Amino acid sequence: MATARGFACFDTPLGVCGIAWGEAGLVGVQLPERDEQATRERMQHRFPGCPLAEPPAEVATAIGAVQALLCGMPASFQAVRLDMSGVPAFHQRVYAAAMALAPGQTTTYGAMARQLGDPGAARAVGQALGANPFAPIVPCHRILAAGGRSGGFSAHGGAQTKLKLLELEGGLSQPSLF
Repeated sequence: MATARGFACFDTPLGVCGIAWGEAGLVGVQLPERDEQATRERMQHRFPGCPLAEPPAEVATAIGAVQALLCGMPASFQAVRLDMSGVPAFHQRVYAAAMALAPGQTTTYGAMARQLGDPGAARAVGQALGANPFAPIVPCHRILAAGGRSGGFSAHGGAQTKLKLLELEGGLSQPSLF
């Protein structure tokens, strides 16, 4: 598993997010919990012993892109290095497929499984996305259940947070819940 060197919390329109980094890039991103303290505690739990620190320039750029995304503005994560040294190979393939989706574009767990050459792996795709340590940089919110249903979402707020992220990207084809 990747070792974190530092973490920071930062404000967004959806609440306080967290981000952790190491020598090889980002090791984790945290969507907002119920409040800033809960986000900080989640980061400390995910990255024990990792100090709260001033983010280096590369991480500050990633923070700016997350803030832009959560403001509903275009955001690019192409230059963001993700340290996937502790991420299973199948999960890495799922994350690469998710990152290939354009903002607002969606697919289903089953379609992604077929795209990865394993049509019976829809549940495994969902499990990989549920374990995504890099949301929203790895945009797991763009993958839906069959029939266009939202499916699960492991961030605070569950499926409502997922739908909010899609709404911010202009990807909802049905009336918003917000």
